[in-house]
Amino acid sequence: MPVAMPNDAVCFIVGAGTVDPDLRLSPGPDDLLIAADGGFATVERMGLVPHLVIGDFDSLGKQPDHPNTMVLPTVKDDTDMSAAIKIGRERGYTRFALYGGTGGRLAHTLANLQLLDGLAREGCRGFLVGEGTVATAVHNSKLNFPAHMFGYLSAFCVSGRAEGVALSGLKYEVSDARMESSFPLGVSNEFTGLPARVEVADGSLLVLWQGDDVEEFLLRTL
Repeated sequence: MPVAMPNDAVCFIVGAGTVDPDLRLSPGPDDLLIAADGGFATVERMGLVPHLVIGDFDSLGKQPDHPNTMVLPTVKDDTDMSAAIKIGRERGYTRFALYGGTGGRLAHTLANLQLLDGLAREGCRGFLVGEGTVATAVHNSKLNFPAHMFGYLSAFCVSGRAEGVALSGLKYEVSDARMESSFPLGVSNEFTGLPARVEVADGSLLVLWQGDDVEEFLLRTL
């Protein structure tokens, strides 16, 4: 049974993909920092020591010298990022910030986007940060944005249909709409300087917006 973590606790996972060179993480005392494979080199460059290093280390090229290292087989169902999320869930975390999960092979980026939906379906929240974009998933739920947000926001149906979709406070608003995974109806909406909301009554939406600061959302209580 997972241990209940404080509401503001975050599991930070750094993978082997693209990471903004200016990125600086500041995990708090209740947070968990996991380096997934090549993400260990990135965490080291930040001057941080991860609580756990996990992976098959095909990206890093060697097993790191770290007291808490979990070596995964090269033939496995879970990606290194997925395995790291499972560890975080086992330890009671419900909020995840994923870095180094974009760029490189498109297949891995798509896999990480799927992980966001998996977290949302478990009542958790995950944020994938990279390439100047933040992505998260909303399942039978809503996501609020503060008035100071700017730039583009896109919302895509993850699979099948999403019913009861409402977009408010954005340039293009809808209410009780249906979205389908076969048509990108929600691409390139825009913030307007007003508080905004993305909501879905039945189904999952993948929500992406410009930026690299997830603190506003990580501080929210799910």
